[in-house]
Amino acid sequence: MNGDGTGGPANDVRQFTVAADDDGIRLDRWFKRNLPRVGFATVSRWARTGQLRVDGKRAKVDDRLEAGQVLRVPPGGEAKGGKAAPRRRELTETDMEQARAMLIRGTPSALVLNKPPGLATQGGSKTTRHVDGLLDAFVREDQPRPRLVHRLDKDTSGVLLVARTPGSAASYSKRFSSRSARKIYWALIVGVPDLREATIDAPLAKQPGTGGEKMHVDEENGQAARTRYRVVERAGTRAAWVELEPLTGRTHQLRVHMAAIGHPIVGDGKYGGQDAFLTGAISRKMHLHARRLIIAEPARKGAGEETGGGKLDVTADLPDHFAASMEALGFDPALSDAAPIRDEPPERTPAEKKLAARRHFKQARKESRTPRRARGAAKKAAPKGRRGKPKGRRK
Repeated sequence: MNGDGTGGPANDVRQFTVAADDDGIRLDRWFKRNLPRVGFATVSRWARTGQLRVDGKRAKVDDRLEAGQVLRVPPGGEAKGGKAAPRRRELTETDMEQARAMLIRGTPSALVLNKPPGLATQGGSKTTRHVDGLLDAFVREDQPRPRLVHRLDKDTSGVLLVARTPGSAASYSKRFSSRSARKIYWALIVGVPDLREATIDAPLAKQPGTGGEKMHVDEENGQAARTRYRVVERAGTRAAWVELEPLTGRTHQLRVHMAAIGHPIVGDGKYGGQDAFLTGAISRKMHLHARRLIIAEPARKGAGEETGGGKLDVTADLPDHFAASMEALGFDPALSDAAPIRDEPPERTPAEKKLAARRHFKQARKESRTPRRARGAAKKAAPKGRRGKPKGRRK
């Protein structure tokens, strides 16, 4: 919301300029996002009585807003028990330094972090230190708090994307759920697979008796799960360095799949047991790293036209223990740039999708006319009179 909130006192009318991030949002959803203490019933009453105005015109709760429009909001309306803005956590200087050290890149729509191993993405009953708790270090004045749009396991390191605004969070979440975001992991595994490159297709489900903390392959009741892998380099028969690309997004998918084919990820005792640990100078920490993320950025409006946001393509450096193990096993990181294993066309912008839909509809109509024309021509060519009528029995 580029909310100038003109008026000052609580009993004055307020005006807000719709931000680019809120372009296309419904009016009631705008209130939920920007003025959460104003309830839906209040918004509906204001709209019904003509107190809500967009660019001077009466507005309905289901109207779609456009970037740059001016929204006139009556004074008050905040419910006492309404949802308040989240309290910001007081961070220590150590917290601030850790947050800044994780930052790889910042864009208008996202923050890209390199999550270290051992740091949880979100909090839990026994987890008080996590990435989500450090996001207050990136809060800008009068701007919403950044929010997570996907997760990494606590012991997995690498690229973690955080959305700067609610609008970009919705856009990125959609791309992750539709699998258009492409994630490439590096892993060290025990032993060497027979096939240099393959797809593991094994349904996964929660393992009974573990309280949902552990997954397993379940051919009958599991959810579909597929992982592509490629062996980059091998250290004899002892270990291999692989690129992994999840084609679905199940919990612990990469870890379960590699263990299922007999090559657990080094350091993953949860799924590989004692067989997951190598002797010598190899660390006992897990060797799974989100190396690269490729995702389409949200489209932006400018000069009355919608433009694609382009591609965000980011790589994350290895953590110290992973880099040391690579060196100990004689692997050369330069042998892989984490290139995507699948080759797919780039995602189209909304404008391109609309154009393609119109072309498809036009072609479908054209094809539907052909049979009708053929029937009409056949009818004209048919002989007239009794010879053209089918014969029937006389009663």
